[in-house]
This record gives sequence, C-alpha cells and structure tokens, in this order.
Amino acid sequence: MRYSETHKAETHTKLVKLAGRVLREKGPDKLAVADLMAAAGLTHGGFYAHFKSKDALLEEALQGAFEDARQRRSASAAGLLPRQALVRYIDSYLSPAHRDRQATGCPVAALNSDLPRQSRKFRTAFDAGVTLLVADFEDWFKAAGIADADGLAASVLAAMAGAVAVSRGIADKRLSDALLAATRDTIKMRLDLLDVSDSQGSNQ
Repeated sequence: MRYSETHKAETHTKLVKLAGRVLREKGPDKLAVADLMAAAGLTHGGFYAHFKSKDALLEEALQGAFEDARQRRSASAAGLLPRQALVRYIDSYLSPAHRDRQATGCPVAALNSDLPRQSRKFRTAFDAGVTLLVADFEDWFKAAGIADADGLAASVLAAMAGAVAVSRGIADKRLSDALLAATRDTIKMRLDLLDVSDSQGSNQ
C-alpha cells in the first residue's frame, strides 16, 4: 500500500494526541507502547519509526497536552472582555465537567503527583509548561486590570490545579462539587471578579 507524503506526519500527530490523553488519564507509568500502537491501528514495531524511546514519546505527549490546554484557554476567551474571559475560565476549570474529563483536561491537575518519579527531561518539559501557563495568567490578569498580577498568577494556578486534583480523589460527588464551588468563589474573590458575569454563558 502506498501512503501519501503526509502520512507519517499525520500518524505521528495522531500518536502524540492519543498518548497525551492516556498520559493525563492514567499517568506516565501506565502508558503502554503496545496498547498505544494498537489503539492507533498500528503494529508495535512501527513505534520506533516515530520515537527514539518511550521517554521521547512521553516528553512530546506532555508538550502536546500543554499546547492543547493553551488552545482551549484561547478558544474559551474568544469574543469576551478579559475579566469576563477569566470568569468563564475559572468556572470551566473548577467544574465537575473538568474534574470528570481528566484525559482531556489540564496536565497540571492531572500529573503533578506523578512528577517525582519521572525522568529529568519529563520534569523539565513539565516545568516549561507550567512556566508558560503562569506567564499567560500574568498577562491575562494584567489585561483584566488585576493588581499584583505577577504575585497572584502562580498561587491562583496552584489553588485551581490543587482543587481539581483533590476533587478527583473524593468519592462523595456532593462533597467534591462543593469543594470546587467553594474554590471558584474564593478565587473570584481574590481577583475581585465576584460581580463579573459571563454574559455569553459557559462553554462546557
């Protein structure tokens, strides 16, 4: 069978996206190359035509997960003023929907507890993703006229990711929902956003 010139690149992209979902849903230690290739409809032996090693796949999948999350943030903010966009993002991030869709959610909330056991390259890629996310928050806060944007960005990210991570570990959904709701209100209060509404509705 003859493949198009773009076939290898398309297959590579497909594998990275699939790996990014498994990475967030199950963690790096549970990402099995054989299962990934089977899910893509490919043989195990074809893996090395795309990646030098599993570590190389994990690093690229993590970078892809951060980029996917960044694109989702941009899409959620489209057509909104900065303060409205922040309210929409906070509501979306700290929602039962995000809690329940770990495979496509924020890699910070999904993977932070896995980091101590991972390779230096994987942790470096995670650090780079978090650094870029904090910088995005800083820019967003400044555009929204929030004072001390530089000081708040990292702590708000930590509070949001931590709340989602804890909510996923709580078996009682009512308690989990309440934790998310309380964190939403607390963060909006810290950012002086309690009186701001998303006039275009949630994108969840």
